[in-house]
Amino acid sequence: MGGGRRWPLKLVVKGTSSPVRLAVGIAVAGLAWNASPRPAVAADSSFSSSREKISSAVDGVIRSSRAIYTIAFVVVDYKYSLRSLPPGSSDYRMKVSEVHLRSAKRLLKLCEANKGFYVKAGQFVSSLRQVPKEYTSILSSLQDQAIPCHFKDIEDVIASNLGKDLSEIFLAFDEQPIAAASIAQVHHGLLKNNQEVAVKYPGLEQKMKIDITTMAILSKSVSRIFPDYRFDRIIEEFERAMALELDFIQEAKNSERAARYFRNNKIVRIPGVFWDLTTSQVLTMQFCSGHKVDDVEFMRDSNINPREVAKSLMDIFAQMIFVHGFVHGDPHPGNILVSREGRTGFSIVLLDHGIYRELDERFRSDYCELWKALILLDSKKIQLLGKKFGVGKYSKYFPVIFTGRTMESKSALGTQLSNEERRLLKQELRSLKMDDISAFMECLPSDFFPILRTDGLLRSILGKLGAPRHVRLLAYAKYALYGLETHENLDHGLTASSVLCAFRANISYFWLRILLEFLTLVSQIEDARRSLANKLKRILHKVVRFFYQSSFFLV
Repeated sequence: MGGGRRWPLKLVVKGTSSPVRLAVGIAVAGLAWNASPRPAVAADSSFSSSREKISSAVDGVIRSSRAIYTIAFVVVDYKYSLRSLPPGSSDYRMKVSEVHLRSAKRLLKLCEANKGFYVKAGQFVSSLRQVPKEYTSILSSLQDQAIPCHFKDIEDVIASNLGKDLSEIFLAFDEQPIAAASIAQVHHGLLKNNQEVAVKYPGLEQKMKIDITTMAILSKSVSRIFPDYRFDRIIEEFERAMALELDFIQEAKNSERAARYFRNNKIVRIPGVFWDLTTSQVLTMQFCSGHKVDDVEFMRDSNINPREVAKSLMDIFAQMIFVHGFVHGDPHPGNILVSREGRTGFSIVLLDHGIYRELDERFRSDYCELWKALILLDSKKIQLLGKKFGVGKYSKYFPVIFTGRTMESKSALGTQLSNEERRLLKQELRSLKMDDISAFMECLPSDFFPILRTDGLLRSILGKLGAPRHVRLLAYAKYALYGLETHENLDHGLTASSVLCAFRANISYFWLRILLEFLTLVSQIEDARRSLANKLKRILHKVVRFFYQSSFFLV
C-alpha cells in the first residue's frame, strides 16, 4: 500500500507589522503550552523533530496573523459603521445587518485560508442559533469543506498506534477517505477475516491548541469592545467540544452507551467498536453504508418516505433528550445516514459519537415539564419553570423559541402565527434591548445550549425532508411525557416497571393527542368563523356602497 510523497513546507512571512509580531508571540506561547502534540511516530532523528517544530511554529505564526488581521478589520468595521446610529433604530438595524454580512464573509475567507481547525470553528458557529443569521447563512458553506491528510501520515500513525503495518491488519485499505471532516477523516478497510470496517484518524491535533489560544485571546479582546456578546463563552464551549471529539476512546464509549440505550429500537443502527484496533488516536468501527439523511432523491428512488424518516429521526433524538438525558451533540446530515436495510424498509445510522452532552437529571426532568407546559400553553407552569431555570421574566419567550407561538397565542399547535400575533410579537421584540438578550442568554443553564444547537440542526433536516412542523412538536410532547414517567437504569433494558411506566406514558400521550386535536379543531372553527365574518363584512360593505352610489346618481 503506497502513500504519496511528503513535500517539504515552504512558507514566507512578509512584512513586520504589529499584527505579525503579536502573532509570533501567540504562536510561540501556544507551542510552549502545547503539552499534547500530535501522536508520535518513531522519530527518525532529532533533526527531523526540530524541523517539524519549526515548521509548526511558522505555520502557527501565519495562521494567527491572518486571524488577528481579520478580527481587527471586523472590529473596526463595527465601530466605524455604527458609531453615529442610535441602537434600536431602523437605520441601525439595517446597517448592522450589512456589517454582519461583510464580517461573515471575512471570517469565511479566514476559515478557508487557515483550513482544519478554523473550518471546524466556522461549522460550529454556523450551527449556533444565538448568532446573527448573516453568520449562519454565510458560514454554513463550510459544512462540506475538508482537506484530506497525506496517506503516508495515516500509515505512520496507524502503525505506531496499533503496533503493526497496514498490510498485517488489513486485506485492503482505501487510500482515499470516505469522509474527510475538518478535524478527522475516515477510511474504508477490509480486515483479514473479511469484516468491513471504518478507520478514523485525527488530522490536526498538533495545531489545535495554538489556534484555540489565538481564538481565546481574540475573543476576550472583542468581548471587551462588545460586552453584550459573550464570545469567550462560545470559545470555551467549542474548546470543550473539540477536546471530546479528538478523544477516540471516549467516542467509542459514547457509541457503545448510545447503542445500549437503543438496543430495542429496530430502526437505529450504531456501528460497533473494534476495541483491539482502537486507541486514543485510531478508532476502528463496523462499516455501515447509507446516504445522508437529507438525500431526498435517494429515498424516493428507494421507495422510502422522507416524512417517515423525519418522524423516526425526531423520535430518536427526542428519546435522547427527554428519556436518556444523553444527547448526540453534532447531528448534521453527514453524521446521520439512511440505509435501505431494516424491518420497516429503512434504518437510520448514527455516526460520529465524539460529542455528547449528559444532561443534569434535575434539568432533564424540568425540561420535560417545560415541554408539557409548552404544548398545553400552561402560562403559569411556564413562568414557574422559568424561575427554576433562572430566566425570570424572559420565560415568556420560551413558547416563541420552541413552538413558534406566543404565551397568549390562539393558533393551533404546529401552525403559523396569525398576522395579528405576528405583528404584536414583532412589536415586543423591537422593544427588547441588547442587554435583555444578553441577560437572557447568561441566565440559561448550560444544558440549554447543546439542546438548542441540536434542535436547530434537526429543524433544518426536517425542512429538507418536507416534514410538517407538528412532527417535531408531537415527538417532543410524546417523549417529554415518557421522560416524566420514568428514568430508570437504562442499561437494564425492559423490565416490568419500565413496561408499566411506558404504558402510563402512552395513555397520557393518547389523551394529550385527543386534547391537541380538539384544540386544533376549535382553532380551525374559530378561524373559519372569523373568515366568514370578514367575508360577510366585505359583502355588506359592498352592498352599502352600491346603494349609496345608486342613490347619489338618482339624485
